Amino acid sequence: MRHNRAVLDWQRMFLAVAALGVLVLLLRWAFGDGRGSSSLVAHRPKIGHSDEYGLLVAIAAPSTYIEAEMSCKRLEEAGIRVTLVTTADGPRVMVFRENESLARQLLAAG
Repeated sequence: MRHNRAVLDWQRMFLAVAALGVLVLLLRWAFGDGRGSSSLVAHRPKIGHSDEYGLLVAIAAPSTYIEAEMSCKRLEEAGIRVTLVTTADGPRVMVFRENESLARQLLAAG
């Protein structure tokens, strides 16, 4: 009788450790650091300076996000693809280089 109880206790402990191991592996996969593993949780984006955004060019440096949204709306209504970016330098209104001169003209006129 005592032998059966000891075996049962070891089985329970083994199942508990196995379940914990599976949980650890699942969490490492879900919240992985991105080095060789794909994470399901998005990492916080790196905030760069306004000249670090590839094909986008900063055309306005509004002092508030409300001004930036108003500028974006004006450009979108004119058919220009525009992006509001939070940079290390503050909010920036960005467009593709081929739309830069037209976007600057529209913002200057408005």
